[in-house]
Amino acid sequence: MGKKRRVGNLSSPVTNEDVCVEFGQFGTVESAAVIRGQHTGRSKGFGFVEMATDAQAQTVIDRLSFSQYDGLTMGVRQARPRRNIK
Repeated sequence: MGKKRRVGNLSSPVTNEDVCVEFGQFGTVESAAVIRGQHTGRSKGFGFVEMATDAQAQTVIDRLSFSQYDGLTMGVRQARPRRNIK
């Protein structure tokens, strides 16, 4: 199992740092990225978090999926491998 998680249904003002703080309650966050539009700079409503261990990564799914964050119900699941787009 990978340590990277996809986080969905994030509100626009949520930043990488906000995600680090929220997920940091359950372990060490190695990286966090809220995906933003290339031209607008606005959040696309999802991002990725990589935890230090598989156990921590599973804990964030168990504890944070379907939880309320900044007024929205957040979804957390294992990230799919990145596709090569040509």
